[in-house]
Amino acid sequence: MTQELCQEIAKQAVFTCLSVAGPMLLFGLLTGLIIGLIQAVTQIHEMTLTFIPKIVAVAVALVLFMPWIISRLTGFSLLAFEKMITAGR
Repeated sequence: MTQELCQEIAKQAVFTCLSVAGPMLLFGLLTGLIIGLIQAVTQIHEMTLTFIPKIVAVAVALVLFMPWIISRLTGFSLLAFEKMITAGR
């Protein structure tokens, strides 16, 4: 296996990781922003108030995007194994 192949697989792994984690991070970020705005308007500054809505939002995002996540991870795995097998020949 060449250095270029390893770099390409590593690059694809990082890109796949970021794209798979993105929806959950985005849902958590948006939920935190909404809760922060509500806290600012109502002047309720309880730190623990943000945790439960964020956990629920991330869980909802995980359920909604699960088929897409599985297809991305499967696609990456197949691509990586194909490249490693063809490089070994």
